[in-house]
Amino acid sequence: MPEQKIHRSSCASCELDILSRICVLPSGEGSKSCPTLTRPAVLAEASKEYDDPAVREFARQASIQEAECYANRDQQPYILQPTKTRLVEIIEFAKKMKYQRLGLAFCLGLIQEANVVNRILEGHGFEVVSILCKAGRVSKETIGLTEEEKIYRGMDEPMCNPIYQAKLLNHEKTDFNILLGLCVGHDSLFFKYAQSPTTVLAVKDRVTGHNPLAAVYLAESYYQKIRFPS
Repeated sequence: MPEQKIHRSSCASCELDILSRICVLPSGEGSKSCPTLTRPAVLAEASKEYDDPAVREFARQASIQEAECYANRDQQPYILQPTKTRLVEIIEFAKKMKYQRLGLAFCLGLIQEANVVNRILEGHGFEVVSILCKAGRVSKETIGLTEEEKIYRGMDEPMCNPIYQAKLLNHEKTDFNILLGLCVGHDSLFFKYAQSPTTVLAVKDRVTGHNPLAAVYLAESYYQKIRFPS
């Protein structure tokens, strides 16, 4: 029997208080678009994936790492006390998983940051394979860009090549990959072609110093224009 037509999942627009939601507490409630209540078959399908020992261990260590990012968890009542940066989290998680060879795929615009990250990772005993976005120097014209669509017009501009970045790290047999500053879309292609698990240290945001949530935090005040497409 075909699945009954129901509302699309819309957790982002849920108006229930966090502690009254079914996804948080067994006695909680859910809206008509709550996937916890409306998509049991998909949930069951997803849950089966954790039967794979490797997937289960990866998820287990990720949850342990999540908890360890907060201090004094023995205190009651507990108030969140975060203590670890994203980079520290990545390092600790990689050690939990006993990874040795890390891949670092980064943007040319963050070459200095990549150098610092590389030295930090090596200082923690990891072997790092790094590759920047322009590696291979493939012309943008090979994917059909016109002069007007280039950043630097009048030159044979090299394209960002996330597929090469991913395949190079596949070839080098990295255990775990880290993305640093890849563009929108380029990061998507990297995820599509990378064979090893991948995490993100930072994303590209040319306006906010690579802090894209700044636009979100200011959407109701100084950056209201982002809410009005016209």
